[in-house]
Amino acid sequence: MEQHVNTPPMNNPEQEIDLVEVIRKLWRNRKLILKVTVAFMILGVLVALFSAKEYTAGSTLVPQSSDKKIGGSLSGLAAMAGINLGDMTGGEVLSPKIYPKVLASIPFQKDIMYTRVKFEDFDEPVTVLDYYTNEEYQRFSLGKTIVKYTIGLPGVILKAIRGEQPEPEFSGSAENQIQSLSKDEKKCIDILKDKINLNLNEKDGYVQLSVDMPDAWSAAQLAERVQVLLQKYITEFKIEKVQSNLDFVQGRYDEAKRDFEQVQEERAIFRDANKNLISAKAQTEQEKLDTRYNLALSIYTELAKQLEQAKIQVKETTPVFTIVDPVTVPIERSKPKRALICILFTFLGGFAGIGLVLTLPFLAKVSGNEKLNKYIKE
Repeated sequence: MEQHVNTPPMNNPEQEIDLVEVIRKLWRNRKLILKVTVAFMILGVLVALFSAKEYTAGSTLVPQSSDKKIGGSLSGLAAMAGINLGDMTGGEVLSPKIYPKVLASIPFQKDIMYTRVKFEDFDEPVTVLDYYTNEEYQRFSLGKTIVKYTIGLPGVILKAIRGEQPEPEFSGSAENQIQSLSKDEKKCIDILKDKINLNLNEKDGYVQLSVDMPDAWSAAQLAERVQVLLQKYITEFKIEKVQSNLDFVQGRYDEAKRDFEQVQEERAIFRDANKNLISAKAQTEQEKLDTRYNLALSIYTELAKQLEQAKIQVKETTPVFTIVDPVTVPIERSKPKRALICILFTFLGGFAGIGLVLTLPFLAKVSGNEKLNKYIKE
């Protein structure tokens, strides 16, 4: 039987020669590569210098759970008042995994964008919406301008072709039920998605908020506002059910109190007017009033207990947030990272110069334009 032995492929001398030739070609055109690299380096320095500054402020929160049964001193005090708390339990705090959804919700974003913030460049506080959509408050940024007219150029052209699209109009009761956004509001929300960040650490059980803004004071102000609003929204979602129950019991309690006070007054007036009368009719009327009084008192007393019970349940269900690291005014800017930008542009310039040396002969051959070859030393 013949045995076939697999021998490793021999190195192709032509490939080695081509690789050496490529290196030689790059070396011969090193001046061109250096010029392109320097040009990109200068561009990187300009971008780093003229890019808008950003400061980051934030805080760290720890949501406290209340999953234990209500008891202790509360149950003892409630028992003295005749209120049974034995079957009441506090629910779990709303999962922190929901926090990003709350942060991204339209009502939350609208509350943020209509927050008035004091910026260093302006004498009066302005809303976040005006700052990011009104041309009066716009700052020039070389980096944004370059991105807009390079990477974002197709979008600019499409927007110019399409023109301004009419905004949807709502009328009637639907306007009060359906959330709608104007173009400026949509633009502001898209910007805020990059400016406001929420980091969940499920392992250690804490939440980190951070806000990026053009100056230190505005970053701190908006971070504080986001923190307060997040606590408010989470609390409202958590206690919605028990708060609804409290409102219902409060309404019934107020009605029972009015009825009881009315019967109490009628009973007192009747007693004062019939002190010395012992007629059967007077006694019958007195018994009727006593029955109404006792019934009203019983309902009033029971609802008073339920009202206190509902109030305690709201207190117990309300989530508690421990602020581990409060919002502080940042001292140093977080962006732009100028050294990193310069390094990236330098590397990009080097790769661009190499690519130019290797591709220009091919482009000249394909296009038939031999003038392109004058820049390359073969």
